[in-house]
Amino acid sequence: MVVDIIGKRRLWMSISGIIILAGLISILFQGMNLGIDFAGGTIIEFTFYKGVTNNEIRDTLGEFGLTKAPKIQQTEDGVLIRMEELPASKITAIEEKIEAKYSGKMQRTEKVGGTIGKELRNKAFWALLLAALAIVAYISMRFEFRFAIAAILALLHDVLIVLGVFSLLQIEINSPFVAALLTIVGYSINDTIVIFDRIREKMRTAKKETFAQLNNEAIVETLPRSINTSLTTLLPILAILFLGGTTIQNFMLALLVGVLSGTYSSIFVASPILVEWDERKSAK
Repeated sequence: MVVDIIGKRRLWMSISGIIILAGLISILFQGMNLGIDFAGGTIIEFTFYKGVTNNEIRDTLGEFGLTKAPKIQQTEDGVLIRMEELPASKITAIEEKIEAKYSGKMQRTEKVGGTIGKELRNKAFWALLLAALAIVAYISMRFEFRFAIAAILALLHDVLIVLGVFSLLQIEINSPFVAALLTIVGYSINDTIVIFDRIREKMRTAKKETFAQLNNEAIVETLPRSINTSLTTLLPILAILFLGGTTIQNFMLALLVGVLSGTYSSIFVASPILVEWDERKSAK
């Protein structure tokens, strides 16, 4: 039995469209939960003479009525706390409380302003844009321009789904999130190029098959490879997500959603876009 993935491409595109639309509506009405890397905030570092857990610090900070949950990271001999922007009086109160309660010493306090956050947003945007342009140039040279556009639309699909999930769940976005997006772009394009390579091979030896049939054969033949690669990638991601601690959870969650979305787009989005492009062009 031949699996007809291309024949049902409108169904796969509709599924993607619904998920992306839900994410865009959430971004429009709820916005993104920007961390202090983007929105600004306060960073405080303490060292202690004995071990202090994140939960102990979190419980102590809970007494100060913070509106956003602080991010607490263990350091070699203390903790690094990232939280919303606080007035000097409250920072002093936190310092005195933690030093007295846990026999610690505050090493530094920094404020990350909105200007730095805006600069970081701009740099993240340009990093993604430059990556997209480099991908278009590479795929256009190696394949054809239409392959490059299909790959970029598949990558846009992945980025929008990750952003939408983070907006729907109001998960905090910080600078590692940008690194996660670039990792997802690299993973997804690699999977897509494997399928494109198989399509190109088939185009060279095709006799009577249509472009849609060639695409479907290429997807079906590379399907086991795509699934196996994704499963072996997801296993360590899930392990780190559940066992790696809260500091790295958002990064790993972005990778988890991105790998799932990237696998889906490589199979159900990139090649169907190519076929749709080809059929619309032939119909003119």
